Amino acid sequence: MATILITGGAGNVASALAKKLAENKDNLIVIIDNLSTGSLSKVPKVKNVVFIKANVNNYNDIVPVFGRYNFDFVFHYAAVVGVKRTLENPMMVLEDIEGIKNILSLSKNSGVKRVFYSSSSEVYGEPFEIPQNEHTTPLNSRLPYAIVKNVGEAFFRSYYHEYGLEYTIFRFFNTYGPNQSEDFVVPRFLKAALKNEPIYIYGDGQQTRSFCYVDDNVETCIKVMFEDKCVNDVLNVGSDLEQTILLLAQNIIKITQSNSEIIHLPPLEEGDMTRRCPDTSKMKEILGRPLITLEEGIINLI
Repeated sequence: MATILITGGAGNVASALAKKLAENKDNLIVIIDNLSTGSLSKVPKVKNVVFIKANVNNYNDIVPVFGRYNFDFVFHYAAVVGVKRTLENPMMVLEDIEGIKNILSLSKNSGVKRVFYSSSSEVYGEPFEIPQNEHTTPLNSRLPYAIVKNVGEAFFRSYYHEYGLEYTIFRFFNTYGPNQSEDFVVPRFLKAALKNEPIYIYGDGQQTRSFCYVDDNVETCIKVMFEDKCVNDVLNVGSDLEQTILLLAQNIIKITQSNSEIIHLPPLEEGDMTRRCPDTSKMKEILGRPLITLEEGIINLI
């Protein structure tokens, strides 16, 4: 049916996307990942998924991949992620711009029908409106990660205007699932709760987030591809149920019937935005069903 490239396919969301796409045996899924933060254990072990260890930021690394396969679609999900990791490695984050340019250049020259880019809620910076709408112009963040995502979005739009390469930009809001690294908030809190260990929160915990279960994310993105939705457009992918980090910890303790104590640490100096909540009206229309609740998602993880 389709030959699909997924960069960063050994990560949380991308590996779940690969697994779902591979359920159709007519699809051939090629995964590229340098395994700097991803894990080979997350890559689906099925016949129609091919894994290639390569660095998308190195042009010579990925030219042979595009030479070997005729891709119909490309999902560019490879990136340095995680607030702490991106703050500690700003130059590594900025190098991801090279990967964006490489993927777009090779897609343009090889007949790819559409490219999909994993942008982030971080492009909104500190919000001046809630919920955060796709038509907002978000340029008020100084952090390298947010800047790179903004630059990436500009590259995707520019390649369409200059060369006609069609795109869809996904702005992902906190997506959690079984394959997520334990340095992210939901699996970190859950692991501590299951062991009755302290749950540590930066600051007073009143910063808000909305949490999207990975199945909702993946199903939305696949529908966008196969149903020709959001062509040359931006889509928020997340949950519109906003809650504080403190309430998240309390809910996880309640669901797991844990004896964990909540301990407050000094707030992060930067990178911990005060609020996050997307306008998901477009996503809900595409998905066509209710989103998985946080309680259901936590139970799935357990």
